[in-house]
Amino acid sequence: MTALEMRAATPDELHLVEGLLIGAGEWLASLGSDQWQFPPRRARLLESMGRGECFLAFQDGRAIGTLTVDEQADPEFWHAGDEPGTALYVHRMAIAREVAGQAVGARMLDWAAARAVAAGKSRVRLDAWKTNPALHRYYLGQGFTLVRTVDLPHRQSGALFEREVSSAACGPSVGQVC
Repeated sequence: MTALEMRAATPDELHLVEGLLIGAGEWLASLGSDQWQFPPRRARLLESMGRGECFLAFQDGRAIGTLTVDEQADPEFWHAGDEPGTALYVHRMAIAREVAGQAVGARMLDWAAARAVAAGKSRVRLDAWKTNPALHRYYLGQGFTLVRTVDLPHRQSGALFEREVSSAACGPSVGQVC
């Protein structure tokens, strides 16, 4: 398995993050999905980069994946009873199509789990597009459980998943990957 390096994205790498997100949206459209059929929100990406929460995955010096990992529990999805402070949240994960099937996404999710352990959190959470059952199956296969689906008329996302983490998840340093 080729080494994968994870590190925080910088504002001058915005084009790399946007390219990965746009590429994912184009691939989804080719499958007939309406997921991610809008341009990435630059301001949101730059804000997450400024906080050191937007990451790029590199393989052989090339950006092949991106995700944001933060403590931002969407209040429309995660409520006080969910104990939102016990988790880190994964947002906007995308993988270059050229590396599909090489477990890059799985390794990125394991890396996020390690960050959760390092931050003293007990779980990793995410929300997924409600109408993408293949994505739901993917997350279930990565050890996530479906918590519930929140059906808000103004939101396409709302399938809520979480995965418990343990101290054995993998190395938590920014560059280290399982």
